[in-house]
Amino acid sequence: MNTGTPTRKPRIVIVGGGVAGLLLATRLGRSVGRRGDAEVILIDRGPTHVWKPMLHTFAAGTWNVFQQQVQYLAHAHSNHFEYVPGSLKSVDTARGAIQLHPLDIGATRVAEERDVAFDELILAHGSHANDFNTPGVLQHCHFIDGQQQAEDFNTELRATLARGFVTAQKIDIAIVGGGATGVELAAELSRLMEIASAYGGVENVDHRMQITLLDSSRRILSAFPDNVAQSAATQLEALGVTVRTGIRVVAADPNGFILEDGSRVEARLKVWAAGICAMSVGVGQLEVNRSGQVVIGENLAAKGRRHIYAIGDCASLTPAGGDRPLPATAQVANQQAQHLAKHLPKFLRQGTPIPAFRFQDLGSLVSLSNYNAFGTLGRLGFFRGGFIQGKFAQLSHAFLYRRHQFLLHGPLRASALWVAERANAMVQPKIRIS
Repeated sequence: MNTGTPTRKPRIVIVGGGVAGLLLATRLGRSVGRRGDAEVILIDRGPTHVWKPMLHTFAAGTWNVFQQQVQYLAHAHSNHFEYVPGSLKSVDTARGAIQLHPLDIGATRVAEERDVAFDELILAHGSHANDFNTPGVLQHCHFIDGQQQAEDFNTELRATLARGFVTAQKIDIAIVGGGATGVELAAELSRLMEIASAYGGVENVDHRMQITLLDSSRRILSAFPDNVAQSAATQLEALGVTVRTGIRVVAADPNGFILEDGSRVEARLKVWAAGICAMSVGVGQLEVNRSGQVVIGENLAAKGRRHIYAIGDCASLTPAGGDRPLPATAQVANQQAQHLAKHLPKFLRQGTPIPAFRFQDLGSLVSLSNYNAFGTLGRLGFFRGGFIQGKFAQLSHAFLYRRHQFLLHGPLRASALWVAERANAMVQPKIRIS
């Protein structure tokens, strides 16, 4: 085993505190960290974790981001691992170490470039939307790939709404990308305006926002079954969202999007939620695919590496007998994290090889705010592959987040968080207005 700098016990370094990274750090901290069998370190650029599938609700301001976030430092203390702020610059496989970028807080440099040695390295640094080098997108569009981006969008959204209320002008929002993020954000923005209208004070406020959803595929939710996609499109249109498919955006400017045929979609607020691109900078010594994802084998190890793993959105795994990689979803990330959490301690203690990962498809769900939800059941059980919608689908979608909280915090603390959330909802506005 390559130990880099000498350590008294194995050092497990996890890069990325998303769904997969934080769950893995928590589970390993409670096992090998608590027993003193290994040192567990989690590295993330920000101080807090939020469940990525909820980012669109924070962007719209219909959920309280401050109540849902997990503070890495406090969570690490409670679960016997160490949190190190920083972002990955490079992986040195020969030395068994990673290098972190300099760390700035505001205008203050708090740390220079640093090396962190590892015995076992797990890359879980996630992904972001792919702008495909489309001119103007980086300069004029919002992305909803992390908490800070969601908050930045919400800040501009509230300013744009205030301006629209004062001037009585229409509020045009265009979203590129008809995947789960784009579809759920469109529905959540409709919910925002419905709640704002109920507060009163401005006539017809809910009719002043025009939302346009653009996608280059023949239909939205191309990764979902046809019946889910069609049901979601019908629901969005009923909410007043303009859904345009088979549309290719070739550029963005301050006033909207330019389409391939030369026409325009005018929009004051623009969101880019198309494609997926892993944050592959710094992993040049590892094999990556065209999307920048680290190519891994069935034991979740990077190709040709024994002590470097990748899980979640930053990893690409094509199962044995499969014709395409597993999708970049929270479900896959969660199962991969639990697989490593179960088997990595045995590898460290006994040298037992990590077995092949087997993904269990539990189905797919998309939730359109409080209006509706659609999905399919997994390939397990009696009703395998069945279509679900309505309240049952909404409860199933909500259960995914509650399960995430349960795995991170345990039953007592997770229950307390849910009670606190319900109490807060009774006394606070339903949307973020300040």
